[in-house]
Amino acid sequence: PCLAARLHVADTNKIVRITDPEISPNGASVAFVVSHANLKTDKYDTEIALINLSTHHMRILTRRAKAGFPRWSPDGKTLAFLAEGSPAAKGKKDSSKKKKKKVLQIFLLPMNHSGDSVQLTHSPTDIEQLTWHPDSRAIAYVAQDKKPKRKGRAKYLDAFQVGNVNFLTRARTMPAHIWLVDLPSSLSAATMPRPRRLTSGSWSLPISMPPGPPASPLQWSPNGKEIYFVKVPSPDSGDQEQSTIQLLDVATGHYHPLTPYKDLEGYPVISPDGSQIAYLRSLDGKSWNALHVFLVPAHGGASKDITQKLDRNSFREIWMPGGKSLLVSGHNGTSAAIWIQPTNGAPSQRVNTGDVNPAEFFWLAASVGPHGAIAFAGSTPNDPGELFYIGPHHGAPVQLTHVNSFFTKLDIAKQKTITWPSMKGGPMSDGVLTYPIGYQPGKKYPLVLYIHGGPTYASLQTWTTFSQLFAAQGWLVFEPNYRGSDNLGNAYQAAIWNDAGQGPGEDVMAGLAKLEKMGIVDENNIAVSGWSYGGFMTSWLLGHSTIWKASVDGAAVNNWVDMYNLSDGNVQI
Repeated sequence: PCLAARLHVADTNKIVRITDPEISPNGASVAFVVSHANLKTDKYDTEIALINLSTHHMRILTRRAKAGFPRWSPDGKTLAFLAEGSPAAKGKKDSSKKKKKKVLQIFLLPMNHSGDSVQLTHSPTDIEQLTWHPDSRAIAYVAQDKKPKRKGRAKYLDAFQVGNVNFLTRARTMPAHIWLVDLPSSLSAATMPRPRRLTSGSWSLPISMPPGPPASPLQWSPNGKEIYFVKVPSPDSGDQEQSTIQLLDVATGHYHPLTPYKDLEGYPVISPDGSQIAYLRSLDGKSWNALHVFLVPAHGGASKDITQKLDRNSFREIWMPGGKSLLVSGHNGTSAAIWIQPTNGAPSQRVNTGDVNPAEFFWLAASVGPHGAIAFAGSTPNDPGELFYIGPHHGAPVQLTHVNSFFTKLDIAKQKTITWPSMKGGPMSDGVLTYPIGYQPGKKYPLVLYIHGGPTYASLQTWTTFSQLFAAQGWLVFEPNYRGSDNLGNAYQAAIWNDAGQGPGEDVMAGLAKLEKMGIVDENNIAVSGWSYGGFMTSWLLGHSTIWKASVDGAAVNNWVDMYNLSDGNVQI
C-alpha cells in the first residue's frame, strides 16, 4: 500500500468518540453521546444520538451545545440530558450588565411525540449529574455551590485557606451538593418548578476529574424516599479518597453512613428489588489494592466481597435483571473484559466481546437493558471506537455504528501480545507489540518503548493512536505491562507498593530483552516515552540504562516532594 493510505497525525482529529450509552426502558433503542473534535475551539463538540436496535437507524436528537449525559425517565416518555443553557430563567430581569456565561443545565426531550427540548433548570453553576425519581415526576441532580458575592473592600480580599489541592488553584473550591426539582405538568408550561436543596455544608459530593471516571452517581431507592450518594470531607481533590456511602432521607434531609468504613467507598448501585447496594472499595481498605465489588444490605450492615475469586481491578458494576448477578468490568491480560458476577460470590462468567475492548479511561461505558441485553462503547485493533450490542442471550457482539469507518480504510498496523517472566513467583508479565506497516520478517526495525501511566492501568491489544502513528512511520512500538498494572490480579498490582522504580523497571527491561531475542529490534535505535507514571518510568530508565537514543517523559513524577506539594493528588500519594 502507498504511504498516503497510512495514518497521519492530522487524521487523529477525525476520530469520533462514543460514550455513555443508555438503553431505553422498553429495550428498543439506545441513546448515546457522540463527540467530534472542534479545531477552532480546541474542544470537543458533543451531541446525543439515538439508534433503533431493530433497524440500526441512527439519528441526532439534540441541537444544543455540549449536550451529554442522556438519561431515560423510568416510564420511557422523556429523555433528560445536560447541555449549555442560561443560568437565568427566560424573561427574568438581571440587574447585572455583564453577560451571563452559559452553564450545563438539565433539558427535557419528549420521546413519544415530536418537539424540541425544554430547559428545566437554571442553576448558577454547572450541573454535574442527574437521576430520575422512580415515578418519573422529579429529578435529583448535583451542582457545585455558587461562589459567595463580595461587596466593597471584600471584593479584593481574595486570600483563601489552601487545602489539599494543586498549586494552580487560585480560589477556594466550592462543594457540590444535591438538589431536587419536580417536573412541570406540561413541558410547554410557561414556568418551571423551582428546585430545592437537599444537602449543604462544607463537605461535598465527589467532583469528576477527567481523564478519570465520572463521579459516583446518585441512586434512588425504589420507593423514592431515599437517595444513596458518596460523601467526601471537602471538594479538594486530595481528599477524594476519604469517600463514604451515605443514605439520605429526602423528606427530612437527614443522612447517615451505610457502612462503618471511613474511606475508599464509591459507585453505589441499588439492586432491582431495593434490598442490596453494590459498591466498589479497595481490597482490605488499602488504596494500592484492586477495587472489588462489595454487597451491603440497603439500610446498612456487614459487607460481602463478591469478586474475590475474579481477582481483577473492577471499573464498574451494573445490576442484571432479577438482581442475582452484576455486570462487572476490568482489565484481563491485554484486553478489557466484562463478566457476569453472581451475588453469592461464585465464579464469574466472561461475556463474549470478540476482539472488541469495552473500556474507557478507568470506566465502562455500558448499559444493561430490561431483558439483560448489553450496549457498550468499545474499540478494536482497527477502529478507534463504536457502539456495540450484545443480546439478552449474550452471543457475539453486534456493531451498531460506523462513525469511524474512515480508519478501517487505512493500512492499519498489526498487533501481537507478548509475554515474559518477570516478578518472581508472580504471573508472566505481558505487553502489546505493534509491528510497523510493511513489516518484513528477518529485518530489524527501530523501536519505541511506550509505557502506560497509572500505574493502575494496562496496555491493551486494541486501537492505540500513538502506536498506529509510529507504526505508520516504520517503527516497532512496544507497550509493556509491569507490576503495578491492574490486569493480572491483586498480588501483581500491589507489588509496586514501596517499590515504585526498581521492580517495574526490571519488568519493562525484561520485556524489551524478550523482543531483542526475537531478532526484530535495531538495538542502535531504541526510544522510550510515557506519560504521568509512564513519564516517571521513562526518567527512571534513563538513569539505569544507556541504550536510549531519544526519550520524551510527559508529566513525569520525578520528585515525590514536589508531587506532594504541587499536584492535585498530593496527600493521596
